[in-house]
Amino acid sequence: MLGRVKEIWAYRFMVASLVRRELRGRYKGSFLGFLWTFVNPLAQIIVYTIVFSVIMRSDLDKFYIFAITGMIPWLAFDGAMRLGVTCIKDRGDMINKIYFPREVLPIANVTTNFVNMLFCFVIVFLALFISGHGVNPLSLLFLPIIILIEYILTLGLTFIVSAVTVYFKDMQHILNVIMMMWIYLTPVLYPITIIPDKLAWLFKLNPMTFVIETYHCILYWKGIPSINMLGYSSAAAIVAFLVGALVFYKLEPNFAEEL
Repeated sequence: MLGRVKEIWAYRFMVASLVRRELRGRYKGSFLGFLWTFVNPLAQIIVYTIVFSVIMRSDLDKFYIFAITGMIPWLAFDGAMRLGVTCIKDRGDMINKIYFPREVLPIANVTTNFVNMLFCFVIVFLALFISGHGVNPLSLLFLPIIILIEYILTLGLTFIVSAVTVYFKDMQHILNVIMMMWIYLTPVLYPITIIPDKLAWLFKLNPMTFVIETYHCILYWKGIPSINMLGYSSAAAIVAFLVGALVFYKLEPNFAEEL
């Protein structure tokens, strides 16, 4: 396994090249170009804000701040999963022609979406300062930690779905259904405190619950994440990554034949 890690590290420049190509080509030829990086999440946040603060009347102060601090990280996760599910299947020609560690493809996919998320944090911080909500500098010290935790969690899950899709093509469609439901089972647009006690255990099984709660804690509540919050998120990320890496390693030898 250590040898595999060293091999992937040796191909880090290939990962960087794929990330650059994806970021440049994502909106190539469109009128707004790179601005779509900001327009897409902003449009979704505006819609959810109207629904939850005007129509359904959330009691949260400055609901749009709560929404944006949860939605930007969620969209990175959602995008990485939806695009990652076919990142091996869609590169069949490449896999059959040249050798490289196949893990490079899901790593490049997840990294692209998280680089995109970092760009979108421009919207988050503009909203925080323009609204007068502000930030707690001490809380912000924990922001890179939760970003790394979310990255590891997402990568582990992407390893699984991308490898399984090579053998089970319906996985792509199943995942789309799962992602549509998953956002509503994660406290992205509502505080976890409204969850009934009898259902709390179910939400705690969701690895994204404490990830999004940590973002809210840091950016909306301007607090310091608890040890339990960070510990659970870290444990879930590590388990997902190890299981994902193992599943990918076991299924990878027959990729070329299946593609």
